[in-house]
Amino acid sequence: MFKFLQRKKTIVVHNGSFHADDIFACAVLGLYLEKQGLGYKIIRTRDEVIINKADYVVDVGGIDNPEDNRFDHHQPGGAGKRDNGIPYASFGLVWKKFGPLLVNDNDIFTDIDRRIAQPIDAIDNGISISEPTESGLCDYGIYGIIGAYQNTWKEAGNTKCQLEKFISLVHFFKNILKREIERSGHRLEMLTMIQDIYDTAEDKTILEIPYHVTVGSLIRVLDKHKEVMFIVCKSNTNWKALAMRKEACSFENRKSLPTSWGGKRGKELAQETGVEDALFCHNALWMAVAASKEGAHKLAKLALDAE
Repeated sequence: MFKFLQRKKTIVVHNGSFHADDIFACAVLGLYLEKQGLGYKIIRTRDEVIINKADYVVDVGGIDNPEDNRFDHHQPGGAGKRDNGIPYASFGLVWKKFGPLLVNDNDIFTDIDRRIAQPIDAIDNGISISEPTESGLCDYGIYGIIGAYQNTWKEAGNTKCQLEKFISLVHFFKNILKREIERSGHRLEMLTMIQDIYDTAEDKTILEIPYHVTVGSLIRVLDKHKEVMFIVCKSNTNWKALAMRKEACSFENRKSLPTSWGGKRGKELAQETGVEDALFCHNALWMAVAASKEGAHKLAKLALDAE
């Protein structure tokens, strides 16, 4: 059948205020349908007649039945939990069925569920996964972005405006998901390389990783290897010495760079360290940059030997 004759698939989601779980669930379905070469439209309603006729129903309807493409979690008893106790919301339910069809790689599927779907599902089910360090101070993040698109009291009742904002967020986060899937593949490859480098290193206190590497990837692999103090790795065209964090979600270092280096750059840092091509040291004493690999190694060794 010619594509212009095909009926668009309908995705029904509840009207009113929107949240991360229903937006991301629609984003996943949009990616899946686009991969199949199918058009779709999103309808925001609680009308049972429209819900019953829909091809996909998300976060409304009171039914969790993936075979019939019904993905709600508001019914008595919810829609089940993961092995770690995090309950499913609509995003997790949709990702559980369509994620494997999008990525065709179980490691990437699991990584996206762990990093993105589980936090969103947890919060939508009223489970806090982090605590603010100060009363009333919370991360902006995804929920700040979505909150900015909600109707204000001056816009209350403007359903056309609300629908337009919802659709724009679905398209925005659809692109985020595409990028996260791509990044996840790269990241998982890097985790393997970090582990290989650790396994073969003779001196495990300072590890050289000749790539651009994120702090999150380092912690994921080296969290249990407490003897690793510093990482020497690429920084665009330069090299840097990184202090290993004590644990995930912490900014405390296993051993910080010397206090006297903090905030210094160029000639001032070179004079302080004796490393001629030293370029910059972060005030928080977790990163120092040099123009060469040798310079970064010298910085790491100086920091390791410092009192």
